[in-house]
Amino acid sequence: MGNLSARRCVPESPSAKGLFNQCPKAIRILIADAGPIFRQGLQRVIEAQSDLKVVGEASDGAEAVKLAGERTPDTLLLDLAIPGLAGLEVLRKVQHSAPQVRTILLATELETPETLEALKLGARGVIPKDSPADLLLKAIRSVMAGQYWVGREKMADLLQSLANGTSAPKGPVGTNFHLTPRELQIISAILDGESNENIAKRFGLSENTVKHHLTHVFDKLGVGNRLELALFAMHRDLLGTRSAPPAPFREFTIPLKSKKAI
Repeated sequence: MGNLSARRCVPESPSAKGLFNQCPKAIRILIADAGPIFRQGLQRVIEAQSDLKVVGEASDGAEAVKLAGERTPDTLLLDLAIPGLAGLEVLRKVQHSAPQVRTILLATELETPETLEALKLGARGVIPKDSPADLLLKAIRSVMAGQYWVGREKMADLLQSLANGTSAPKGPVGTNFHLTPRELQIISAILDGESNENIAKRFGLSENTVKHHLTHVFDKLGVGNRLELALFAMHRDLLGTRSAPPAPFREFTIPLKSKKAI
């Protein structure tokens, strides 16, 4: 990730009190990744911004949990492949001991069962490790503003409109999106982390038929890949697995430019 020019504000002086706004409190960030060069690069990029501050670096999972409790970060940048204590277990422990921390996953691949499980556990975003620096900074600020970051901008308006609606309908809401029983079955399998091959075997279909169904589901819901579909389904309770309305959220902000392979 390349460096960016610093965004600076001028601290308020006693003589200028009342004339200028104070600098906003910096977002406190903990970086958890095994690679020292990667961590150092992230730190340089982040600390070039006046509203961001790195408060610690962890090279393994146990250290990440320890520092999350000691350094009171606002955001944890977590590589799920971090050695030692597994990334998912790090997330579970941090969610329990420091629930105010908002975790953004640093991923080599976006659509994996581990990524989906992490989002179910409460991670607030996922960003590819090879993303441009400005995208990472935008992700951090978006997550701290109460948004989710998962990949592609056009979903923001759709999810915002859903969030602004009335309480969630009772029972399965898949019919509100004109989803067929088969499409709901496939969504359920996606939430279980199943591959197209396994879904095909599970329902006695060909893989091409599964892809065909997924294309229709993507178009009906306005999502662009399996990860977005799974997250959308969880937050809108498409399968009617809970009775309470979904938790409020502001939007999903997603920077991928095109649909991924189904």
